[in-house]
Amino acid sequence: MEWTPDARELADLELLLSGVFEPLTGFLGHDDLHSVHERGALADGTPWPAPVTLHVSADLSPGDEVTLLDPEGLPLAALTVAAQEPDGLTSGPIKGLGTPEHGPFARLRRTPADVKAELGGRPALAVTMRGPLDDLSEIVATAKELDALIMLLPLSYGEPGPAVVRAALRAKEKLPEDTIVVSVPLAPREEPEIDLELREHVATAYGAAEHLAGPDPVHIPGPPHRRGLVVFFTGLSGSGKSTIARGLRDALLELGSRAVTYLDGDVVRHLLSKGLTFSKADRDLNIRRIGFVAAEAARHGGLAVCAPIAPYAATREEVREMVESVGADFLLVHVATPLEECERRDRKGLYAKARAGLIPEFTGVSDPYEEPDDAELVIDTTHISIDAAVSQVLGALRSGGWVR
Repeated sequence: MEWTPDARELADLELLLSGVFEPLTGFLGHDDLHSVHERGALADGTPWPAPVTLHVSADLSPGDEVTLLDPEGLPLAALTVAAQEPDGLTSGPIKGLGTPEHGPFARLRRTPADVKAELGGRPALAVTMRGPLDDLSEIVATAKELDALIMLLPLSYGEPGPAVVRAALRAKEKLPEDTIVVSVPLAPREEPEIDLELREHVATAYGAAEHLAGPDPVHIPGPPHRRGLVVFFTGLSGSGKSTIARGLRDALLELGSRAVTYLDGDVVRHLLSKGLTFSKADRDLNIRRIGFVAAEAARHGGLAVCAPIAPYAATREEVREMVESVGADFLLVHVATPLEECERRDRKGLYAKARAGLIPEFTGVSDPYEEPDDAELVIDTTHISIDAAVSQVLGALRSGGWVR
């Protein structure tokens, strides 16, 4: 079978394939992970600081082979399954099948073998970076004391990656001419101590004799009116969410202070999700597609207004994570009009058809609606006008600083 790992897993896969993660030869299983957490070593006693894991949702058996793909469908590696846990944790050795497409600064992604060959046995001081280097004096002094070449290792995983590489290239201009820059897609680990140990392992893998960890960047987000925002409406069919969302879109366009993208559930299904059914799996996929487009708009500072039913809490949380992962804000608006009122309105006759059994898996009738407990704003349109509801949402955007 074929499987596309998530972004963190793909980054770890690249480091496995390039030899940065030696002595690892594949993704870790339960026994190794337990040993790593308890002793900082693999089950056989080999020192290793951090989990390197893969989750596959399909049921697999030992000996099965899985082709791991990049997001464009390019085969990267073959995984021979050693074991799979009930939560999808899948372990086993890997064999490379292709070269990853690196994106920005591809020329700076290099294997340890290539870098060691360039060093030719000269000592090197490695500096791992997750942000800019404001003070180069310690690096220069340490390299001089060791009589070592300087190797800058910008850790280029994720959204900040290109900026970190650019910071390394700017620093190189102020350092000796023989300074080397190697881009390493090392995903950060939550525990600072473990992250530092893994950075030291990377430095050693590239042949460095000594390692300095650059300071972590201090992230100061821009003002809300300059950040991307997704306003995500959820509610039953007939609750008024689409009407409020359209009213909000129109009000924002009249203000003219933000670039607005509008993604209504019914409209999206005609194009972005054409051909999907109303099964749970396809409804989830429809929401993920809406979330992806909204996050891309917000990534570039836009304001996206979304109005699907989005009945499942887990899928709404996925969309929130998509948006926040690109540095944007997420505002969940629950249009909490009761089922009885939605059914009384029933302008499209959908509830009547669902009660008659003509529409299977209809939210609120034959399929559940999981009410959010994490909504930033809750509106019941039973006794208020649409204009009043729009004003409530617009007021929340103004008070949050997203609209001026």
